[in-house]
Amino acid sequence: MRRKILVIHGPNLNLLGLREPEQYGTLTLEEVNRRIESFAREKGVEVEIFQTNHEGEMVERIHGAMGIFDAIVINPAAFTHTSVALRDALLATAIPAVEVHISNIHKREPFRRRSLISDVVVGQVSGFGPDSYILGLMAAILMMERRDEG
Repeated sequence: MRRKILVIHGPNLNLLGLREPEQYGTLTLEEVNRRIESFAREKGVEVEIFQTNHEGEMVERIHGAMGIFDAIVINPAAFTHTSVALRDALLATAIPAVEVHISNIHKREPFRRRSLISDVVVGQVSGFGPDSYILGLMAAILMMERRDEG
C-alpha cells in the first residue's frame, strides 16, 4: 500500500527566495516543492503539496485530508503563533502531523517562540532551512513505518 503525505505551506511561503533571504534562504517555493517531490519518490511515498495565505483554507484542507492521507507535514508559518483553529483542526482529524519551520523559531523574537500546535503534533523540526521539510518527511515516513509494524 502506497503511503500518502499532505504537505502544507502556510502564509507568505509563496514568497520564498524573495522574502528575507538571510532568514529563509534563496530557494523559491517551487524549488522547495521539487525537492520534496524528489525525496518522496525516492522513499516510495506519494505527496500532495498545498500552499495558502488563508487560515480557513488550511483548516479546510486538513479536514479534507481525513481518510485520504496517512500523515501531514505542516509549516503553519505565522499561524503557528496565532491559530487555535489550526490546532483544533489537527486535533479533530487525528492525522499524525509533523510541524516544520525553515528558521529556528526558538532563536527568534519572543512571540515566534510559542507554537499553538506543538502539543498536538508528533514532533517539530525547525532551523534547517528548506531541509526542515525533508527532515519532517523523514519523520512522517518513520512514524508510518513504526505504526505499520505496530
